[in-house]
Amino acid sequence: MKALASILLLAVTAHAADLVEHARAHPDGKAAFSFDASAWGDDEATRHLPIGVFDSGIGGLTVLEALLTLDAFHNETLQPGADGTPDFAQERFIYFGDQANMPYGNYSAANRTDYLRELIVKDAIFLLGRRFWPAAGTGPQFTKPPVKAIVIACNTATAYGLEDIRRSVAAWKIPVIVVGVVEAGARGVLESKTTGGIGVLATVGTCASGVYPRKITQTLGLAGQSVPVIAQQGSATLAGAIEGDAAFPESVAAYAIKEARALAEAYRDSKPTQPLQTIVLGCTHYPLAKDEIDTAFASLRHEPAFRDLIAEKRIFVNPAEATAKELFRELAKAKLRLKPDERCSIEHGQFYLSVPRIEQAGIQLAADGTLDKDYKYSRSPGRFEFEDTKNIPLTPALIPANSAKLVRERLPAVWQSLSR
Repeated sequence: MKALASILLLAVTAHAADLVEHARAHPDGKAAFSFDASAWGDDEATRHLPIGVFDSGIGGLTVLEALLTLDAFHNETLQPGADGTPDFAQERFIYFGDQANMPYGNYSAANRTDYLRELIVKDAIFLLGRRFWPAAGTGPQFTKPPVKAIVIACNTATAYGLEDIRRSVAAWKIPVIVVGVVEAGARGVLESKTTGGIGVLATVGTCASGVYPRKITQTLGLAGQSVPVIAQQGSATLAGAIEGDAAFPESVAAYAIKEARALAEAYRDSKPTQPLQTIVLGCTHYPLAKDEIDTAFASLRHEPAFRDLIAEKRIFVNPAEATAKELFRELAKAKLRLKPDERCSIEHGQFYLSVPRIEQAGIQLAADGTLDKDYKYSRSPGRFEFEDTKNIPLTPALIPANSAKLVRERLPAVWQSLSR
């Protein structure tokens, strides 16, 4: 078993391997970026743990909404088909948004994918552990429950960190399921039965990884379908605007029209024979602005250059629902799903987000109190004793007003859970 663990450790990236060893060196979970590995020692207790969900900000709440509302299976028989009861009615969720370090999609443009990969594994470790910081206080607390599954509700994090997390979990030898959104998004394209071209609207980092064209091509090919033209557009602004980040002062609609135009131009440059029909919302923030994005494409059709290039009726693929279905199947397969008469170890869901740890010497802040942009994208991995951010409970008051309005109006199940 020790030899197998060593092989698995070699399979992860170097910095993820360092984190694996760091967590092993602090088995009580008291140190930063560590967890108590004894939490999964009992199979029955493991089943009653909550499910972890993380994203680089609040965009992953779109995935949590799908998890809270999915009704695609019979809860008693586990067979496909709605039964009037949400499929995860007995489960509880812990959500983490790494807002202090977002947008994740910009790290590749700054040649800091090594640090991004480290951040992604740290996100997983936070969900696995009990350690968090109170909103006010001088030291961490250790009452957050660990999780039995991790949903990577971030396309960029899935592209760069899914395999690192899976191999780290295997190296730690803990029975935790790991599910990512990109494969689900590719299946969503297949299920959309598109007859036109495909556009992927995502972050710069997700597009740079090439993960969506690769996974869509594989998924359609395995299903025996031809692969249409696939174009990508990576945005460095839209996610931040949706979050209400002051660094992006224009309206969401203004950024949406810029990105829609850029994607349409990229599609045109591919010399397609069919109009652009299916748009993959390849960032979890983007479903919150689906109306603005669709309006942007509709307005482009009024321009002669794009009238025949963009389909009159567009199909939007949101990977969230497919992710929820995959998690249901994986929990059932591993016998980790709670039965209808069982209850989770926590009564209500919990929400956390990262904020700058302003008391940490050496960090640099922008005028609005967030991490300075140049500082954020110049950091190097490997400093596990240094915490320039801390993870605190998330309340509605901490969500920017524009983003809070979007969540309240478009993600009602999440808003209800968040407002408890």
